[in-house]
Amino acid sequence: MELSCKNEYALLALIELAANYSSGEPLQIRQISAQQQIPDRYLEQLLATLRRCGLVRSQRGAKGGYILAREPWKINLLEVMTCLDGSDAQPLEKNSSPKTVEGTIICEIWQEAHEAANAVLQRYTLQDLCEKRDARQQLDIMYYI
Repeated sequence: MELSCKNEYALLALIELAANYSSGEPLQIRQISAQQQIPDRYLEQLLATLRRCGLVRSQRGAKGGYILAREPWKINLLEVMTCLDGSDAQPLEKNSSPKTVEGTIICEIWQEAHEAANAVLQRYTLQDLCEKRDARQQLDIMYYI
């Protein structure tokens, strides 16, 4: 299982929105883009997808932008990945049945790996990512003293 550029950029944008959640103010695309070095046009497409999935809300107007649709501790990473990759992103299609014993074994192991990855992604929330980032930044500061 690989982290795609699309997934990484979406998570970076969501971390920004989660970090800003308590202020109640929406973030504009250019703010998120500048903070996380994500191309504006690509970020616009990602946020539109996340909005369609109900993970973010958009607000129009002079002080418009994007805000999380729910609290950061209520959005897990599996939801984000499912939104971006589709709910039917399975390691192997269920309709295709393996023709050999070896093929069956491989399919079973791939399914087990897929389920384990999903369990990890379901365990972590956007809040967890923010807390890990903050802890890492504190460690980095300690090294410069």
